Amino acid sequence: MTALDSKLWRDLWGLRGQAIAIALVIASGIATFVMSLSTLDSLLTTQALFYRDYYLPDVFASLKRAPDSLKTRIQAIPGVELVETRVVAAVNLDVEGFTDPVTGNLVSIPDQGDPLLNRLHLRQGRLIAAGHDDEVVISEAFAKAHHFSPGDTLRATIHGRRKTLTIVGIALSPEYIYQISPGAIFPDFKRYGILWMGHTPLATAYNMEGAFNDVVLTLSPHTHVAAVIDRLDELLKPYGGLGSYGREHQLSYRYLKEEFHQLRQMATMFPVIFLGVAAFLLNVVTTRLVSTQREQIAALKAFGYGQFAIAVHYLKLIIVIVVFGVILGIAGGIWLGQGLSQLYMELYRFPFLRYELQPQVIFSAMVISIGAAMIGTLFAVREAALLPPAQAMRPEPPARYRETLLESLGLKRYFSQPTRMIARHIERKPLKSLMTILGIAFACAIMTIGNFQQDAIDFMMEVQFNLAQREDATVTLVEPSSYTVLYDLQSLPGVQFGEVFRSVPARFRFQQRSYLTAVQGVVANSELQRLLDTQQRVVTIPPEGIVLTDYLGKLLGIQVGQLLTVEVLEGSRPIRQVPVVGFISQYVGVSGYMDLPALNRFMHEGEVISGVYLTLDTQQTEPVYAAIKEMPRVAGMVVKKMLFKVFTIPLGKLS
Repeated sequence: MTALDSKLWRDLWGLRGQAIAIALVIASGIATFVMSLSTLDSLLTTQALFYRDYYLPDVFASLKRAPDSLKTRIQAIPGVELVETRVVAAVNLDVEGFTDPVTGNLVSIPDQGDPLLNRLHLRQGRLIAAGHDDEVVISEAFAKAHHFSPGDTLRATIHGRRKTLTIVGIALSPEYIYQISPGAIFPDFKRYGILWMGHTPLATAYNMEGAFNDVVLTLSPHTHVAAVIDRLDELLKPYGGLGSYGREHQLSYRYLKEEFHQLRQMATMFPVIFLGVAAFLLNVVTTRLVSTQREQIAALKAFGYGQFAIAVHYLKLIIVIVVFGVILGIAGGIWLGQGLSQLYMELYRFPFLRYELQPQVIFSAMVISIGAAMIGTLFAVREAALLPPAQAMRPEPPARYRETLLESLGLKRYFSQPTRMIARHIERKPLKSLMTILGIAFACAIMTIGNFQQDAIDFMMEVQFNLAQREDATVTLVEPSSYTVLYDLQSLPGVQFGEVFRSVPARFRFQQRSYLTAVQGVVANSELQRLLDTQQRVVTIPPEGIVLTDYLGKLLGIQVGQLLTVEVLEGSRPIRQVPVVGFISQYVGVSGYMDLPALNRFMHEGEVISGVYLTLDTQQTEPVYAAIKEMPRVAGMVVKKMLFKVFTIPLGKLS
């Protein structure tokens, strides 16, 4: 061991407290970096394998009703490889011992054997047996939430008829990795489930013999998805097509995509903050060390050690601290990454998880950490290397304090003496001052960012679900109906007030840009669904025109006063233009809003609604839930307090 190496370890021992603190800061940043990227790589690999092995479709489409013979014409679209037609329907469920409203989505599968697309990964039991019209396979999340096992039963209201269904299997599907009910923003495994039923009994129950209302297809490589979607929409238009969309717009896929985006942001933002603090601390420690070791540096140079050897000595000290922090960070990142991956498995249902830590992640962690440390200590190391021996033998000369730029401009009389001293010190050592400012800023960012996220979520929830959405429950209908549904619901004991709404699926177009969403029709002076601006002021919808969320306006690049093309995706599928009359800021949802009578006129329909918002007597909720379950026209019911309950409980308790 050389003399400089012996000195290095003595210096480290003398700085052990500061070195450990800096190493822990570095470890925190690296652990976040490794955790985020390893989890992201693991989820991406698992997702790709699941989608490939179980045939997730490339294009999805729903419609009113089409004959099975149309499948041949769909198969003939250039670029289409596989086509599977299905019957899909919303269903109300009745789980014994559970009084809250439960809804589900019934999806048909072949009467015998695996589906062609969206194949099921069986966790327990078996698939449907031919000739049995009362058997279903249910999603794993729903099964775990209610402790179902093969052989158990549940009751369902299928097209107005009550039927007892026997659970024969529990499965996962690539189509429902993220299982969320329509109209909800959080998954609720107890109150929403996916059920797969034989095609023949399900088609018979919904008068779909020889017909289908849902189609999925895969495409050959290098096929232009937009061209296939346009051609598919043309074929489905006479049959009430609701608009085809690619995989990137499929609900489960989009949620996963956004989650992956957040992981990438985490892998960028948090490590930068932690490593910024570490760079500042290393700069402070190294600067002080060089200042206190002036005589040692002079002695080393007198014994023949050159500038390069001195610089390498201090760089080694920095690298040892960094490497120690990186090793701790990688170990912690692997442990946290495995835990985070398991947490995602509770929310996103994969049949397996292949945890991966790519070598380039470790290499990047090393390079980024050492690079940040070098940048933070470059000035101090340079000063040690260039310090002349004769000058180093003398104490550090006192600082020269000159007038600052502000003082030379005649502003001296406006500053007190302590203020002028501070300004001169900052101007005398601008780099050191800048590093100090950045270090303090990053340290404040660490303290702020965690609390900010919680406060931001609390604020969004308060605005969206207490100030804007003031209903207790939202009832959605199987298909648009008249106002008689409102009167039927208001007549139920326990219902205090009801307010109707209309939701029309549509594709918005402006110039070359388009977005698939819905037009929401709201009543004037709405009490339960209020539209608020960024100042929480109520926005009144004009009797004509459309109001867009500001985010949607930016996506389309449209301004107030310009005409928006609305392609309606239900009924006669009219294509009309409507002026944009304003924008609103919303934390949840991307859609357009029109006055309800104006939307009815726009659709050339009478007084038609899609659902009802309700306020309920808290003492009579269970009878209301039970009565609504029996209504054949009701597709589902979302209870707002349940959303809060699901949002606040740990993920592991969702099931």
